[in-house]
Amino acid sequence: QVQLEESGGGLVQVGDSLRLSCAASGRTFSSYTMGWFRQAPGKEREFVARTGWLGTIPNYADSVKGRFTISRDNAKNTVYLQMNSLKPEDTAVYYCAATVRTAPRPDFREYGFWGRGTQVTVSS
Repeated sequence: QVQLEESGGGLVQVGDSLRLSCAASGRTFSSYTMGWFRQAPGKEREFVARTGWLGTIPNYADSVKGRFTISRDNAKNTVYLQMNSLKPEDTAVYYCAATVRTAPRPDFREYGFWGRGTQVTVSS
């Protein structure tokens, strides 16, 4: 079992940056694949990025590739999402998620543990 709590959301302007954090409980944090998803009003929850064990190559949605960076600090039980060059279409609730799958598909149904989410609003 792992419990997740996101932080770092807020209201920013187009082109600004934000860093989201996700603090995880549990002694086996390093064994989970960690992901970030987002959900805008009226839309399905969509994959943003994921990172696996130490040394694995992160995966990104095409819409954020080159702008967002996912990273993790296993010593701090924390995963981060650095978001640069933010656009209005990045506005959503961002969720941290964990799965025991080592190569999950970019689908929210692959993840069994979720945080409550943090709101990111990008104003033009």
